[in-house]
Amino acid sequence: MRMNEARLQRLLEPVTEAMGYELVTTELSGRGKGTVLRVYIDAPGGITLDDCEFVSRQLSDLLDVEDPIGGQYTLEVSSPGIERPLVSQDHFQRVVGERIKVELTNHHLGRRRFLGRLLGVGNGELSIEVNGEVFDLPLQDVEKARLKPDIKIAER
Repeated sequence: MRMNEARLQRLLEPVTEAMGYELVTTELSGRGKGTVLRVYIDAPGGITLDDCEFVSRQLSDLLDVEDPIGGQYTLEVSSPGIERPLVSQDHFQRVVGERIKVELTNHHLGRRRFLGRLLGVGNGELSIEVNGEVFDLPLQDVEKARLKPDIKIAER
């Protein structure tokens, strides 16, 4: 029986934090030999390949002992990247004013997907401006959210 991401997060978070990193999120995908556990970490100064290798070794040892997934899987540890996942209220708070993409578990005002500027977070809601219209979305209904920065390409 496979463990869900929330339980994996609770297992891995204390170890990751003890090493000085933030565990942004975990993703478990695939089946059988194709199962992949992705662990996204961050730190104030950013993440290097050496950081990923170090955390991977430590988490691999923990996962070998606890065996929470059962069967074969591949462990991948990486930075959250430029389009970082937004999981907690704290993550959203850090990117107020930035452009984000949100997918809800249920339709809200006839839609599930929103791409716009995050205006604020509070009272269990995200306030997001999409094409001049403001939507207050229930935080508990957020299925997935990512930072979608405005990328400007310099002219030569």
